[in-house]
Amino acid sequence: MEKLLINGGIPLNGTISCSGAKNAALPMIAATILSDESIVLKNLPYLQDITTMFELLGSMGCEILLNENMDFTISTNNIKEKEARYELVKTMRASILVLGPLVAKYGEAKIALPGGCAIGSRPVNYHLDALEQLGAKISLKNGYIEASAKKLVGAKIKFDGVTVTGTENIMMAACLAEGITELTNVAREPEIIDLAEFLNEMGAKIEGAGSDKIVIEGVNKLSGTEHSIPADRIEAGTYLAAAAVTKGKITINGINPNRLKKVIDKLKEAGAIVNTNENSISLEMLRDKPKPVDITTAPFPEFPTDMQAQFSVINSIADGVSNIYETVFENRFMHVQELNRMGCNININGNQATIEGVDRLYGAEVMATDLRASASLILAGLCAEGETKVDRIYHIDRGYERIEEKLNYLGANIIRLPS
Repeated sequence: MEKLLINGGIPLNGTISCSGAKNAALPMIAATILSDESIVLKNLPYLQDITTMFELLGSMGCEILLNENMDFTISTNNIKEKEARYELVKTMRASILVLGPLVAKYGEAKIALPGGCAIGSRPVNYHLDALEQLGAKISLKNGYIEASAKKLVGAKIKFDGVTVTGTENIMMAACLAEGITELTNVAREPEIIDLAEFLNEMGAKIEGAGSDKIVIEGVNKLSGTEHSIPADRIEAGTYLAAAAVTKGKITINGINPNRLKKVIDKLKEAGAIVNTNENSISLEMLRDKPKPVDITTAPFPEFPTDMQAQFSVINSIADGVSNIYETVFENRFMHVQELNRMGCNININGNQATIEGVDRLYGAEVMATDLRASASLILAGLCAEGETKVDRIYHIDRGYERIEEKLNYLGANIIRLPS
């Protein structure tokens, strides 16, 4: 397996542009199944998860073309297979997003139960219960979800728990359902708004995205459109954290700071100087050591669970003690054991991590366990004394576009080692 070799202790300085958001792109790719016409998607990030989703659509009979501007044209009107096979689904939970569109458009779907990062329970029962309320028949057989419906019919659905992919899946399915669907206790992440805007461009009638209630009036068909993927707020937050731990000074262009408000607030609390305008964020860390900051993760608009691991590194070199409470996933402290091997002083008690800041971190050989854990190990390596080798970096390639290239452009010293 490929590894990243990091020589730490170098402040990051410079300007980079934010890549397109994986978490916005994946549901939009799935949503193309609903259209009777070709869809053009721009600013797609070059990531393993995007490649996997394209492979999944290709296996169903979709046609995907790339032009010289790196825009993708997706034609889904020749779908023959309504099945997402296990070998494609096992590495990526977002593959479940084709379920709703397939049932809504073609009346049937067979989807392998999804895999992905092992960061805790992310049950698909929210998706299945809601689809049943729309009139689908659901069964689980041999590790597959089998769903069918002659015609989905609008309903009033309240999710038992807040689910991003569940909200997206049912919102897509309801676009072609008969009548009106009301979804409550929905996710409010910016990516929900992005998907609703994309679907409305295709001819859907969706209102309320970004609030706790979404109303969808079903239509007979959806048409083609051209759409640009918005910037990745978690990628931007990760690079801001990297600058903070290396006592650097960077600017990230192409990102709406309103989507990172809680992260920016915590970076300021840690002592960073953060300036924003409509489409960029700048950070400078002048303090020798960050201030410790307490964090509680929660669904948007609160502090994102996807930034918890990165702030574990900031707090690990802070001047004092901090606590991080993880309320979204029950198994998202797997990076802690590896960070402690680099000199961090982190203790776990249930969903709470207590972090006592140390004077310095030391390079070590460490192993990534999931996507954001990978990011935290890279951040630790950037500020550590000596050499850090991060193994199992296929996790990082699922969610960060050319991460070592961007960090090296900012002055880091990172080498990708071959398998």
